[in-house]
Amino acid sequence: MFPEYREIISKLKNTDLRFQKLFDQHNELDQKIKNIESGIIVNTTETIEVLKKQKLKIKDEIHRILRKASETHLNL
Repeated sequence: MFPEYREIISKLKNTDLRFQKLFDQHNELDQKIKNIESGIIVNTTETIEVLKKQKLKIKDEIHRILRKASETHLNL
């Protein structure tokens, strides 16, 4: 996810608790979706569509944080 921000992601994961939490939530949702799609998890009350929307919302927030951090970094 966002390879162009690899260095910033690494820094934020170690310094920004909110970013770290969002990043972890995104990865957990991604894994849950993969497990449902592959049949590993069969009984779930959440639909894949709901999970994908949650994941996209988190991804958008992560991207906003990365863009802001990138702009701040470039202005130094």
